[in-house]
Amino acid sequence: MILLIVLAAAFAELAVFRFFGIDGSRVTAALLALTPYWVGAGLVYGGVLLVLRQWWLAGIVLVLALSLVGMILPRGFASAQPAAHGKTLRVMSSNQYLGQADVKTVVQLVRDNKVDVLNLLELTPREAAEYEQAGLFDLLPYRVFKPQSGGAGSGLASRYPVTELSLAGESRMEQPSARVDVDGTPVEVVAVHPIPPTTSAPTWKKEIGQLPHPDTAGPVRVLAGDFNATLDHATFRNLLDTGYHDAGLTTGNGFTSTWPSKIFPPPVTIDHVLVDPRVAVDDYRVFDVPDSDHHAVFAELTLP
Repeated sequence: MILLIVLAAAFAELAVFRFFGIDGSRVTAALLALTPYWVGAGLVYGGVLLVLRQWWLAGIVLVLALSLVGMILPRGFASAQPAAHGKTLRVMSSNQYLGQADVKTVVQLVRDNKVDVLNLLELTPREAAEYEQAGLFDLLPYRVFKPQSGGAGSGLASRYPVTELSLAGESRMEQPSARVDVDGTPVEVVAVHPIPPTTSAPTWKKEIGQLPHPDTAGPVRVLAGDFNATLDHATFRNLLDTGYHDAGLTTGNGFTSTWPSKIFPPPVTIDHVLVDPRVAVDDYRVFDVPDSDHHAVFAELTLP
């Protein structure tokens, strides 16, 4: 009986953290990323408690689990889009896994999907040279590259002229940003890569909190990259609450996982494309990239 109570209490504690928007420490932030799995486990556990005739425990667990279902289920359904009739912009982001991702595959994805802006995270100097040799800059000739050894480097490559900006604030890993001139329409893009909460939860919260908010009186803004955060993190939802729309969520693909590319740890959605509320998301896809632990995320956007 004690074990049954302990398991129910652990589930209830996680549910409370999710309900009240508390990301907490590195441990609780990691557990919150697994919320959809915990919800499934809670439903099963509630059923087991019913079989064991533990009515009160079963009632508590099932009420909490069903409440969580109501919170996460909408991410599987498309939502309304703004009426946008401007130019098309195709954005892709790919985490390079310490510079190990297959360069030729990424370049082919750019070519096949007519990508206009490519954000590369964990970009190393060696891999940057490989991209040049593979012909990436024939497709996307303009760039703001900040490669580094290890996982701190990042880069942004564009089909259109760019002007380097500084929008992301201070961060441990490079988060380059630029104003992209899409045939006369300015779009501000940030290659996002805060540190993971398992490294330092306070720093993770700070770096996400410093990302620029949408400004409906100014140029369109697009944030794309590895946020190291899911929709079940209050820190990420606070960013969405400033006005951004998540491309995956908007198109009903909020459950599509992006990391890891293998089956363990349990896959979660930490790579995102966030768009200005004036932008319509016409397509959203996730692509496999050999030798990377992340999938690439792609969004086709219609600008206002």
